[in-house]
Amino acid sequence: MDPKTIQKISNQVYQQFPEIDGVRPKVRQRPSTGKNASLNGGSETYLLTFQGKANIAPGKTLPRLVRVVANINGKILKISTSR
Repeated sequence: MDPKTIQKISNQVYQQFPEIDGVRPKVRQRPSTGKNASLNGGSETYLLTFQGKANIAPGKTLPRLVRVVANINGKILKISTSR
């Protein structure tokens, strides 16, 4: 996946999750088989993982993990988060 597409996806994620703004994602290619292939017509998908911390109170933080599945064109197919 090219850096321009990664930046486009990251900007959309930063708008939804401002606490991870500026975090660079880890990018992994996913195989286009099974349910994953049927979601986007069989084209390649990528998993972008953002790890950051959210400030919840003065001096306290909460770990935040945001996972994004996107296709090669930068269209976000799924976003999930955990704390």
